[in-house]
Amino acid sequence: MSARLGRWLKTLDSLEQRIAATPMVRRYGRLTRATGLILEATGLQLPLGASCLIERQSGAQLEEIDCEVVGFNGDKLFLMPLEEVEGIVPGARVYARSRADGQSGKQLPLGPELLGRVLDGAGRPLDGLPAPDTGFSAPLITAPVNPLQRTPITQVLDVGVRAINALLTVGRGQRMGLFAGSGVGKSVLLGMMARYTQAEVIVVGLIGERGREVKDFIDNILGTEGLARSVVIAAPADVSPLLRMQGASYATRIAEDFRDRGCHVLLIMDSLTRYAMAQREIALAVGEPPATKGYPPSVFARLPALVERAGNGTSGGGSITAFYTVLTEGDDQQDPIADAARAILDGHVVLSRQLAESGHYPAIDIEASISRAMTALVAPEQEARVRQLKQLLSRYQRNRDLISVGAYAAGSDPQLDRAIALYPAMEAFLQQNMHERSDYAQACERLQALFG
Repeated sequence: MSARLGRWLKTLDSLEQRIAATPMVRRYGRLTRATGLILEATGLQLPLGASCLIERQSGAQLEEIDCEVVGFNGDKLFLMPLEEVEGIVPGARVYARSRADGQSGKQLPLGPELLGRVLDGAGRPLDGLPAPDTGFSAPLITAPVNPLQRTPITQVLDVGVRAINALLTVGRGQRMGLFAGSGVGKSVLLGMMARYTQAEVIVVGLIGERGREVKDFIDNILGTEGLARSVVIAAPADVSPLLRMQGASYATRIAEDFRDRGCHVLLIMDSLTRYAMAQREIALAVGEPPATKGYPPSVFARLPALVERAGNGTSGGGSITAFYTVLTEGDDQQDPIADAARAILDGHVVLSRQLAESGHYPAIDIEASISRAMTALVAPEQEARVRQLKQLLSRYQRNRDLISVGAYAAGSDPQLDRAIALYPAMEAFLQQNMHERSDYAQACERLQALFG
C-alpha cells in the first residue's frame, strides 16, 4: 500500500513540474457580431468595465486593440473599442486583459511626475515625450467621499477675473459651471482663470473638443508657465466615445490624487456636455432607450457621479475647485444637460452672445449668473454692494430701449436716473482684457469705489 502511494505521489510531482514548465495558455472568447459601435463576443465571463484585447489583422501581422465591456445579454458580452476596428474579422479572438495582481480592471499612472505633460484618455503621451514613469497607478473609479467629512467652503479663491471675484465670489473647493454657446469667449475665460487662479496644481480635461483647440489652448492660452504646473488630458472629438468618457474620469482621478497629497487643485473640464454626449452614444449603441431629448437615463446618473468627486477633501487635506463648461445649443439655457448641470453644481457663470457680439469681454451675464457659496464667503457690506449693482444694471437693461430713443424723461425714476449715471462705470468694471489680472482685493476695492 505504501509503495503504491509513493508511486502515486511521484507521478503527481512529475505532473506538477510539467504544468509549471508549460507556458500559460491565454483564455479567450470569439467575436460573433459587430453592429455600429458595439462588438459582441462569447466564450468569456467578465464584469462590466473589464478591459479586453481583440485580434486585428494589419497587413501580414496580427495586432491587438483595446476594448471595454460595456454590457452583456446572457452569455454575450457587449464590447466598445477604444481604437479603430478596421481589420477585425468574424470569429476574431477576444482576450481578457490581466494584470500582475490578477485583476481585470483598468489602472492608469498617477503622481507628481505628470506635471507639465499632455496625455490622452488612456494615459499615453501626446507631447512627444516618453511615457510617464510615475511608479504608481490606480483605478479610475474611487469610493465617494462621506459628505459629513468634507471640509466646508470657507476660503475665497482668487481667480483673477474682476467680475467673478467681486460679484460671483468663488470659494476653494467649489464646483462652478460655465454656460456658453459657441464663439462667446469661453476658452479665453478658462485660460485667464488657469493662469491667474491661486492653485498649486491645474488639471485640464479637454473632452470632445476640436483637435485644433488642444494645441491652441496649450500654446496660446495656458502658456509655458501655466503648463509647468498643469496636467492636460486631451480626448478630442475624433476618438472613441469610451476614450472621451475615460479622459474625463482620468482628469478627475488625477485631481483627486493631488488633493489626497494635500494640494489645492484647479480642475478645468471642457466640456461636461461632450462627456454626456459620449455616454449617450454608448448607451444608445447598447440598446438603452432615450428618455429626455434623446438622452438615456444613464446620462443623468453619470453626471453627478463625476461632478461629486470634485470639491474639498477631509479636514486638513487638499481641495479641488472645478470649473465645468456646459454648451448651450442655440443659447438654450433649458437644454437638458444644462438644466441637470445647474442642479448639481455650486453655481453657474452664463456667457451672453449679445454681450460678446457688442465687444463686451468677458461676456458674463451678471443677472443670469450666481455663486451659491458666496453668502458664506463675503461680508454683508460686500453682498449689499453686489445686490445694488445687479439692481441698477437690471433697471438700466429693462429700460434700455426707452433711453436709447430719448423717450425717458430724467427725474421720472430716481433709481433709473442713478443707473443711467453709473452705467458707463459699471460697464467698465465688468470688462477686462485677457492679459490683465485683477485680484480679489482690487476687485472689491473697485466695486466699493464705484458706489463711493
